[in-house]
Amino acid sequence: MNASLPGQVDAFLDYLGTVRQYSPHTLDGYRRDLGTFLAFCQGRDLSNASAVHAAHVRQYAAGLHRAGKQGRSIQRALSAIRSLYNFLVKQGEVQGNPANGIQAPRQQRRLPKALDADQVEQFLKSSDDSSTALRDQAMAELFYSSGLRLSELASLNLDDIDAHQGLVTVTGKGRKTRTVPVGGVALDAIAAWLRVRPELAGEPALFLSSRGQRISVRNIQDRLKRRGRATGMHQDVHPHMLRHSFATHMLESSGDLRAVQELLGHANISTTQIYTHLDFQHLAKVYDQAHPRARKRDSDED
Repeated sequence: MNASLPGQVDAFLDYLGTVRQYSPHTLDGYRRDLGTFLAFCQGRDLSNASAVHAAHVRQYAAGLHRAGKQGRSIQRALSAIRSLYNFLVKQGEVQGNPANGIQAPRQQRRLPKALDADQVEQFLKSSDDSSTALRDQAMAELFYSSGLRLSELASLNLDDIDAHQGLVTVTGKGRKTRTVPVGGVALDAIAAWLRVRPELAGEPALFLSSRGQRISVRNIQDRLKRRGRATGMHQDVHPHMLRHSFATHMLESSGDLRAVQELLGHANISTTQIYTHLDFQHLAKVYDQAHPRARKRDSDED
């Protein structure tokens, strides 16, 4: 085998094509990723695979990150390097794999844009009193009023709503239940829907389709999208956008991260922090204003 790093990469690619019989598309991906890695190594006079150490691989990954590569792309590049070195270890060319244990930066979570208060008002405004419109109105109001997940709303039963107390009990991720408040406007919308909801023996679902069955998550998504277009929204509105708007508006008004965490049903507060675009500067500001020992008293500064 050619002992130079380019020769070692060529031998690995030949192995993938002839022995493993990878598709041309997959081989092209490996060739691109390893070609970039080769250029990095050549720029540092790393002429043989055995000359590459974990620190070099970390530098390479960091360089990809600085160049704007996303976490998924960096992870794929690291995977190609690991596969190369696993092959070279089996061939006796190197003693270990310098890419083992090195991870790409965590992929930033993509979250939907929150609607502002005026957009929410526009979306929720309705003068249609048909049974379908009343049902859709109740679903939309409940999404925004209580920050429910799509699956949580779809699984609601009639007895999950406590109109007297203004509460709804939902079953979230991991089959965990939580009880959250429901606003008066949402309760009125639910009451209007219940007045026209078909009375079906044995059907406990709060929201029904036109066929008299529990409404599906796909149907709910479609109804919200239709409603957004009918009310002149410039973007498709979906359940997660309403949940995100609820969380954002609650946090902006209250500044109470723990309360928003409970309302959303997040097990970890870090999820809520990401979800609501809360940054360190905002946390520091809240801390400075709230904690009795956050800042020196004026008398202590003299």
